[in-house]
Amino acid sequence: MGKALIIGAGGVASVAVHKCCQNSDVFEEICIASRTKAKCDALKEKLDGGKTKITTAQVDADNVEELVALINKERPDVVLNLALPYQDLTIMDACLETKTNYVDTANYEPLDTAKFEYKWQWAYREKFEKAGITALLGSGFDPGVTGVFSAYALKHEFDEINYIDILDCNAGDHGYPFATNFNPEINIREVSANGSYWEDGYWVETKPMEIKRVYDFPEIGEKDMYLLHHEELESLGINIPGIKRIRFFMTFGQSYLTHLKCLENVGMTSIEPIEFEGKQIVPLQFLKAVLPDPASLGPRTVGKTNIGCIFQGKKDGKEKTYYLYNVCDHQECYKEVGSQAVSYTTGVPAMIGAMMLMTGKWNKPGVYNIEEFDPDPFMDALNAFGLPWKESYTPDLVD
Repeated sequence: MGKALIIGAGGVASVAVHKCCQNSDVFEEICIASRTKAKCDALKEKLDGGKTKITTAQVDADNVEELVALINKERPDVVLNLALPYQDLTIMDACLETKTNYVDTANYEPLDTAKFEYKWQWAYREKFEKAGITALLGSGFDPGVTGVFSAYALKHEFDEINYIDILDCNAGDHGYPFATNFNPEINIREVSANGSYWEDGYWVETKPMEIKRVYDFPEIGEKDMYLLHHEELESLGINIPGIKRIRFFMTFGQSYLTHLKCLENVGMTSIEPIEFEGKQIVPLQFLKAVLPDPASLGPRTVGKTNIGCIFQGKKDGKEKTYYLYNVCDHQECYKEVGSQAVSYTTGVPAMIGAMMLMTGKWNKPGVYNIEEFDPDPFMDALNAFGLPWKESYTPDLVD
């Protein structure tokens, strides 16, 4: 069918590469590119010998010229951006210059402030439309599958959706006192920022971890969860008609929160550069360097994740509640692809999003969030590639 250029070689990229190779009818070729080529070569070595042809390359994703040169050399049908959110715009610039379709899993975030907004990427809409190429934003799980779930619920279950609660539960145990299941820098910035939710067309801001709820998750049980800001609230608030309120909750254990508060109190989560032994360093980047690499957590993580959406709205004039979710087992993910479930639940949808563009099932020039496309082929692919979804019509609502 075609070729994908995958930028990034961390835990999520590893899962996406595995899944591309399982889907060799679509992904006949992939090129894995990263600042550290050795990581790409290690991935290639694991998977060489199958039907998908794998090549590797070194690239600085902050450098548009390098990216353009690589895209022109490889001539992919789609660029799958699994690098850092700070690099979204340089990769989009390179895709524009080369007229190549673009997919990512997280919205652009400036280095100097933890600001999760789509405005920088939405500003590219007209340029991508004129170039005749598609940018698919947020093809991970949340954002990503949560948007597809919302589009599916609206298409098949509701005439209008008024309330959405997105619940992200990771009940995995890796045995460390403190570690993050995805990039520590992104994770800690996200958690330590103010929370917010979308209500009646406006943002309501909360202090970090101010709002706590306990929820009984299917196949997991009761867990503490906290309201956070999350980027898909912004796009869903615009793209799902009838919305009155959208909230996002994520579970955290007490050990994680205690360590995080201590690190915040001593300044280790700061993104403001400080002078240390004649050099400028960012405390949070230093902390990332001393924490366990999320890609190393796979063999030692046990337990499950449960990520989904509770919808409340109207069908045929009657109130209705509907819960769509996925349950993933950390050890089963590790046995299959060598990564824990947090990487798996992002890497699989990343591959599927690229597949939607490669096959032409999703084909609209411009910049779009994932819920703006027909959800059905994506939902089918989730079942086919390891993230089967479940549904309930009698969920316990978040109070």
